[in-house]
Amino acid sequence: MFNFCSLYSGSTGNCLLVQTDKSNILIDAGVSQKKINEALGTLNLSLENIDAILITHEHSDHIQSIGSISKKYNIPIYSNIETLNNMPKQKEKIDLLNQKIFKNNELFELGDLKILPFSIPHDATNPCGFNIFHEDKKLSIATDIGHMNDDLLNYLQKSNFIMLESNYDPEVLKYGPYPFKLKQRIAGNYGHLSNASAGKTITKLVPTGLNNVMLGHLSKENNFPELAYQTVKEELESHKIKENKDIIINVASRNNPSKIIKV
Repeated sequence: MFNFCSLYSGSTGNCLLVQTDKSNILIDAGVSQKKINEALGTLNLSLENIDAILITHEHSDHIQSIGSISKKYNIPIYSNIETLNNMPKQKEKIDLLNQKIFKNNELFELGDLKILPFSIPHDATNPCGFNIFHEDKKLSIATDIGHMNDDLLNYLQKSNFIMLESNYDPEVLKYGPYPFKLKQRIAGNYGHLSNASAGKTITKLVPTGLNNVMLGHLSKENNFPELAYQTVKEELESHKIKENKDIIINVASRNNPSKIIKV
């Protein structure tokens, strides 16, 4: 068994589950402890079953309840040192023995999983995505990406499944309610990935073995699930890549757990 479930994904909070027969790990905990337990409950799990939490970066929509969860349930928190040191209010709640430090771009093992954190372009201290390996399968988590580049594409190649950011539509962002500086930040090289960029990325990865993708971290104000899906689908079709035949496309919900993806 090698399963993935997006518990919550979006600009309002993020928490993802990766599960094997022997391990249950979360990536980020950017919503309340109560909400995470509610989502896990739909899968017959609770935070008591979680073996570890990995952190991508220190923005609040990714770490909101990290400290209190670790303290209450004695859960190890895995992050790089820069991220840990830039979330002091959370860090002080995490027992020293539960502060597990990794280095970006260096492989480590966690139970029956092998994990490779890789650096991503985003306006945080030392943000990362993850390649997670189990037996002969590879899943990747890549959100909060200002732009796609060759290094990132190399890390994502040969993934069986990817949770990929599809944060905003440029036209919706342009005419939306955000102040100009925030719009610049989102669309900048260290902000977020657009629907069109997500589509182009997937197009490049399908020939390397990608057959299942979930679009995630959608903006509440600058995107719509249907728009993200349609933009990506049209980009794939323009390269003669067919949905359901060549690749399965799902869109993560902001407020509810996704279906379970069997990698």
